Amino acid sequence: MTIRVGIADDQSMIRDGFRLQVQYADDLELVGEASTGEQAVALARTARPDVLLMDVRMPVMDGIEATRRISADPTLAGVRVLVLTTFDLDEYVYDALRAGASGFLLKDTSPEDLHRAVQVVAEGGALIAPHVTRRLVAEFAARPSTAEPYRELAKHLTPREVEVLALVARGLSNAELARELVVSPLTAKTHVSRILTKLGARDRSQLVIAAYESGLAVPGGQAP
Repeated sequence: MTIRVGIADDQSMIRDGFRLQVQYADDLELVGEASTGEQAVALARTARPDVLLMDVRMPVMDGIEATRRISADPTLAGVRVLVLTTFDLDEYVYDALRAGASGFLLKDTSPEDLHRAVQVVAEGGALIAPHVTRRLVAEFAARPSTAEPYRELAKHLTPREVEVLALVARGLSNAELARELVVSPLTAKTHVSRILTKLGARDRSQLVIAAYESGLAVPGGQAP
């Protein structure tokens, strides 16, 4: 299957580098480029890429706002955003994922890792680099905890789905979920799909955010 890729970055040299990486991969197809956040949103609407590589800092509209607008548009549900940035800044980690990004990588990521990230995100998976995960956990660890959001979330999910969501928040893949729960990979995938539907989430990254925001996932602790 060919994965359609879009590139949004205000620096032409960066776009050139990503363009070459995409063009050299047999299973990737470049469908358009953008140099501002507004253009990135327009690109998503016209070209409908499977994965849109999104720079954080761009003129007119930054990548986080562009990601938020794409994620909020139900007609663009098939467009996954993979955010890339030059700097590993705390403020971008949570905001990008909260806006609906499916992944977060630094721009100096190797061509092999970028290629794999595009594949993972295109398949509906989440791609969060380990250093980003640590900062995400630290963000929630610094917040006052409450069980009230957890109880609200539990109203919408079965006990089994709550268990699955907690495991997703730990970073387990569908295959790992299957082994942990002693079920088939298809059953594990079905559980995740139902949770996505019930919570109105686009992908696993948003499930991780939901788990932490609800208090189901607690940094360094157990679920309520």
